[in-house]
Amino acid sequence: MTHLTVDAPFSPGQRAWLDGFLTGLVAAQRDEGGASATATLTFDVLYGSQTGCSELLAEDLVNAAQARGMAPTLRVLNDVELDDLTQLERVLVITSTYGDGELPDNAGLFWDDFGSEAAPRLEDVRFAVLALGDTAYDDFCQAGKLIDLRFEQLGATRLLPRVDCDTDYDAPAAAWIEQVLDLLAAEAPSVGAAPVAAAVAPTPARERPRWNRKSPFPTRLVANRLLSGPDSAKEIRHFEIALADSGIDYQAGDALAVVPLNDAALVELLLERLGHDPDTVVGESTLRAQLERGWEIATPSKDLLALLAERAPGSELGELVVRAERDALESWLWGKDTLDLLHLLPEVNLDIEDLTRVFRPLQHRAYSISSSPLHSPDRIHLTVAAVRHGGPRVHHGVCSTFLSDRAEDAEFGIFPQPNAAFRLPADDSAPVIMIGPGTGVAPFRAFLQERAARGASGKNWLFFGDQHRASDFIYADEIESYRASGLLTRLDLAFSRDQVQKIYVQTRMREQAAEFYAWLEDGGHVYVCGDASRMARDVDRALIELIAGQRGRGDDDAAEYVAALKRDKRYLRDVY
Repeated sequence: MTHLTVDAPFSPGQRAWLDGFLTGLVAAQRDEGGASATATLTFDVLYGSQTGCSELLAEDLVNAAQARGMAPTLRVLNDVELDDLTQLERVLVITSTYGDGELPDNAGLFWDDFGSEAAPRLEDVRFAVLALGDTAYDDFCQAGKLIDLRFEQLGATRLLPRVDCDTDYDAPAAAWIEQVLDLLAAEAPSVGAAPVAAAVAPTPARERPRWNRKSPFPTRLVANRLLSGPDSAKEIRHFEIALADSGIDYQAGDALAVVPLNDAALVELLLERLGHDPDTVVGESTLRAQLERGWEIATPSKDLLALLAERAPGSELGELVVRAERDALESWLWGKDTLDLLHLLPEVNLDIEDLTRVFRPLQHRAYSISSSPLHSPDRIHLTVAAVRHGGPRVHHGVCSTFLSDRAEDAEFGIFPQPNAAFRLPADDSAPVIMIGPGTGVAPFRAFLQERAARGASGKNWLFFGDQHRASDFIYADEIESYRASGLLTRLDLAFSRDQVQKIYVQTRMREQAAEFYAWLEDGGHVYVCGDASRMARDVDRALIELIAGQRGRGDDDAAEYVAALKRDKRYLRDVY
């Protein structure tokens, strides 16, 4: 037997690795018995990962391949040059998508080259793509789709069709790993000499966190403090979550995933509209329990939109779905939740089977950690903006208002999300520039705590901003104390509504272009945290402009300078 039984007590990732290891051992035993051997098969595993999930899957793939006696090479996509591509024979790509269908930060440079007219023909390359995404977004798995299509356009041959994974990706990802390795193993050439003595020794796997999205650590909120002032347009809060005996280790730059409970008031309103007995058995639970903690009940899923449009084709929603006008549909849906849609279509009734098809599983929410373990080893701090909008019925952010309003009275789940791609420089003497308006300051509070605890000698520069200084300067006392102590070498503030002319962090960057560039030339590392769709893009544009202005060699030279920063891991982003 070379495969585990179905009921073996292992996760899909562990199962793929162990299946490969057992296969390798059997092959080695056959070789020792005199059977013809298989030459070590080589291939390249390339990954793009924003939060670490694709990276972990790529490591699972490598370890499973090594257990079968293969010799894969693991690289992040940004480390692959155009000239490298023509030298590759077999390429397995695992990538996630973030933002509006964008490549992860550690794959963006690769795509700039791979998607360009300069990309070489790849007729001798065979490839396969595993794409991670979230069906809640229109551009589901777009990064994987783009890379898969581009390989085809350049003449490469698919080993097997692309697999697109939703948020519950463990099982399909493990199946893809096993399938692609079976294909590769089947084509490995027989060498007929010098039999292989044993499977290639697997690279030691990175230890996986004990607590994960399948098994979160149950805990409670131990601190909840309002940070924004009474006149602020926002509600920004500081939370502290007890780690207790969880054994959770974290680092500055990591994120924490929180598994919320749905708003009980919304659950009651949905039960009233749906008209079903809340104690109706649904799976291994009840309808009420599924609405409380099993399903996403606020944001309408695509399946729900399709079903409502099908049953009410003459409705405004039905017409928009038929016309497939994405922008118009998004505009119409703005501010509406699932209950709003059900009230707009009172003629549509959903039975229990319908509900199980149109409600997606309730997802965790990930927040940048705003503390350093050197400062707070037994608690994790979060900095979160509570989302509330609409009327007369106020709509609530699923997790942000759970933390704000209900988490102190309920047990909920957490698990760490390590982010190895967003770390302080190992060299404590290196200058650090941090750009984080609003709640984007969260990881930089952790960075400053870390630099202080480590006694780092490097200079620190923070760009922070929001709407009004009087009401939106969160952590003002801490930040000012860091400036007074000298830990913060420079602090540039940008409060956009405190004057007629709006001022943003990118405005301050341009104003300080000469010194900013001097810090870069002195080996500075640049970090950006916050909104991906506008702020991060504006900061990226400002960075290229100020570098172009200081170097005097045009935008192309500045863009290459920024690309070099990214390759050297000196321009890192935590954007969402």
